[in-house]
Amino acid sequence: MSIDIETARRVAKLARIKVEEDRLPALAQEFSAILGFIEQLNEVDVDGVEPMTSVTPQRLKRRDDVVTDGNQQAAVLANAPDAREGFFAVPKVVE
Repeated sequence: MSIDIETARRVAKLARIKVEEDRLPALAQEFSAILGFIEQLNEVDVDGVEPMTSVTPQRLKRRDDVVTDGNQQAAVLANAPDAREGFFAVPKVVE
């Protein structure tokens, strides 16, 4: 896919990037090279390839999903400017 100068100008405007007029041909060429690389990547057969989290094989650290700091309602509500019935009380903002 080839990007022309007008498309490069429009992309720069949409991205809110100021590009001087004499730099537009180089920018269009860079965009074309990027899109060409993406087209090459689309041709790669990835069937059966597992997704990776890193380029080096490693196992993610896991932990048990348990509550470790629960049952502190009174301590949390002690910082509230207004607490009622075990909850933060806030002023009504919708009529």
